[in-house]
Amino acid sequence: MRLVLLCLGAALAACSSPVPSGAAADAPSMPDPTRTPMSQDDRMAWWREARFGMFVHWGLYAIPAGTWNGNTDYGEWIRDSARIPIGQYGSFRPQWNPTAFDADAWARTAKAAGMRYLVLTSKHHDGFCLFDSKETDWDVMNTPHGRDICKELAAACARHGVVFCLYHSIMDWHHPDYLPRRPWEVATRSKDGADFACFERYLHAQVTEIVTSYRPAVLWFDGEWESTWNHERGTRLFDLCRSLAPAMLVNNRVDVHRGGMAGFSQHTEAKGDFATPEQEIPPTGMPGVDWESCMTMNRHWGFNAADAQWKSSQELMRNLIDIASKGGNYLLNVGPRADGSFPPESIERLAAIGAWMNEHGEAIHGTTASVFESTPWGRCTVRAGDATSTLYLHVFEPQKTRVELRLPGLTNKIRSVRVLGARGEVAPFVFSVFPPVEFGCVVELTDPHPFATVVAVEIEGRPDIVHAPRIEAESEHFVHALEVTIGSDSRTATTTFTIDGSDPLPTSQRVTGDGRVRIDSTCTVRASSFLDGELASNRVRRTFTKVDPIPCVEAVAPGEGLTVSQARFEGTALSQAETARPLGVTGTATRIGVGQQPGEQVQMRFSGFLNVPDDDLYRFALTSDDGSILRIAGRTVIDNDGLHGPIEKRGAVALQTGLHPIEVSWFNATGGAELDLRWARPGAAFAPIPSAALRH
Repeated sequence: MRLVLLCLGAALAACSSPVPSGAAADAPSMPDPTRTPMSQDDRMAWWREARFGMFVHWGLYAIPAGTWNGNTDYGEWIRDSARIPIGQYGSFRPQWNPTAFDADAWARTAKAAGMRYLVLTSKHHDGFCLFDSKETDWDVMNTPHGRDICKELAAACARHGVVFCLYHSIMDWHHPDYLPRRPWEVATRSKDGADFACFERYLHAQVTEIVTSYRPAVLWFDGEWESTWNHERGTRLFDLCRSLAPAMLVNNRVDVHRGGMAGFSQHTEAKGDFATPEQEIPPTGMPGVDWESCMTMNRHWGFNAADAQWKSSQELMRNLIDIASKGGNYLLNVGPRADGSFPPESIERLAAIGAWMNEHGEAIHGTTASVFESTPWGRCTVRAGDATSTLYLHVFEPQKTRVELRLPGLTNKIRSVRVLGARGEVAPFVFSVFPPVEFGCVVELTDPHPFATVVAVEIEGRPDIVHAPRIEAESEHFVHALEVTIGSDSRTATTTFTIDGSDPLPTSQRVTGDGRVRIDSTCTVRASSFLDGELASNRVRRTFTKVDPIPCVEAVAPGEGLTVSQARFEGTALSQAETARPLGVTGTATRIGVGQQPGEQVQMRFSGFLNVPDDDLYRFALTSDDGSILRIAGRTVIDNDGLHGPIEKRGAVALQTGLHPIEVSWFNATGGAELDLRWARPGAAFAPIPSAALRH
């Protein structure tokens, strides 16, 4: 391959000088989970550096290999999804004899793929344990194999420089005290005598066993969504983990406040060190939150012999690059076969990823999210330092021989440009500018890498990017006046703005101090950033509208609180509520919430009047699990409908002093149940609606 670069940007100090990879190419020092960390950043440091890990789903479910009664689409949930009675499922235990299991081979495979940590299922939802548990005989020690899988793999990971971690399911379909029973087995497996508090003690005892015996650096919980688990139980389990291993990381599925499959709850009491989006990559990452996308290579987590829908090596590699460019970690799953060997398709893909990582690992390990708002040529990762920083440009253009790599808004002096893996050479440096200011490179390729060709650009200091300014406000509508904030992240650019509809000029009013501007009439705010009097960013604009409040109604509402009605509901969205069987009014409530566990497949409606004290724009925050809708004066203010975990959505409406009809509808399908409504006046924090403001 021969590659020529015509670099467009600030003065070049040394085109060919390499950026030392140093520790970036080596495994991080092994974290000690028993050490008391100085801070949360200290606890998370190794995990943020790692960026790439292996997930291993292995258990008795590998024996049927996804097939039951002619159906070939099962995975690790086969006992539940195929409705296998507990006694019949137990027949898999004497078949457990993975003669091909080689812990060192697993650890070497992960290491060679560029993975820095490995997460093994110590116990999945079927309750079968891959460790020597003193709490049950439903484990590997009571099988023909008779070997402690967790112990062997923990030792192998230590030998090969891979950080060992464990997954542990809260849900347990085998334990006699775990509730609820599977709906299909209620008639044959009575819940009489079952004591969930007893199961919780069992769970704590097993967590104590695996933490003290194997010292995992992460404990990755799952199965928290069932109705028996709640925030209090999650808090107790989280606190147990902290007491056993203060530096051990715990994911957000320890608690019910996960915030949906791809979310991280904004609930102030939510527990967990990092978010766990599953089978997806958040479109814009999760700024301000540590997160890890766990994904499969094909369609199943557990081994399925019939599943041939394997993602390509290119797709898997680009997933890792995409995730790293958004500041997250990639936990890529392998489902070993019943004999303990990895499927050949997994080995092939991990080897291809490892070959790329061997040349380009420094562009993944220890990097942070892209500093650019848009990179149409691919993705960018960053290794930032006070003296110098490196921008890694991952080029997704294998079919092109010439690609423009524009770096919009970069103000730093460029020190060097190189191609990772010794795949090309750099031509003389040339200067140019694309207005608005866009430094960059024109890359001419003869043999681009099919996954990604990486160009490393070393700059002086930490990246300073002139992004388009931000125009922020609580709402785009107001009744009296509104405070608008105009801001920019750049340390060197000057930002100006107008409120008369004209484009900002270098001579327009400058943004100073905290950037706050007060407006009292409908207007369009425009802002731009400038460097040395030249436009350095895209222009942005937002229109804010002064509105009249909705008139109050003449109503007699002497009672405090709202009327509550309840109905049976078997749908997945409130739009299907007409199929519900009305159960009638159940009473009144002085707050909008579900209180004690309301059960499953239920709908509730709170109705009455909201008494507002002044003419103003009122903001509302509605959190629910599952769906909910807020209507005021017949208008839908917040639509939080659908089947999901605890998610908060916000809306606003201008209201006149007095009474306004209010209705909050909510439903729960299965699992956790949560509902909360708060409000806020302009400039104030959200708070519970006082009971005196709710009337019926």
